Amino acid sequence: MDELWMRLAWAAAIIAAGVLAYRLALAWSVRRAGRSGPGGPAGRAGVPTLVYFSSPECGPCVTVQKPALQRLKAELGAGVEIVEVDVFAQPEVARRWGVLSVPATFVLDAGGTPRQANFGVASADQLRRQLDHVAQL
Repeated sequence: MDELWMRLAWAAAIIAAGVLAYRLALAWSVRRAGRSGPGGPAGRAGVPTLVYFSSPECGPCVTVQKPALQRLKAELGAGVEIVEVDVFAQPEVARRWGVLSVPATFVLDAGGTPRQANFGVASADQLRRQLDHVAQL
């Protein structure tokens, strides 16, 4: 029985370390995006922006992420700007932002500062929550 508890404790420690590593990687990505400098994607001044990195060959980008972004734009209208970046057409921008896979989305506050990062598909609800959080900062 003691061996079982020891294994469970190790499993919990490994899971906690993985979650911590993931959160640190997201925080690093947001900081890196904030230092990307001029020449990167930008939305309208004073409006929160979603920067969406994709490629034409990315199935989830076309079938899941883009419809979620379109739904969000339909709901929020002028309250959000969505900027799409094709990683093949603009590889330097993707590199500066630390994008290694698509889809990837960054949530920028109204001043253009990156506040959240999502690697993989992000639902419209998740993006809306992130936009709401950014608006409260």
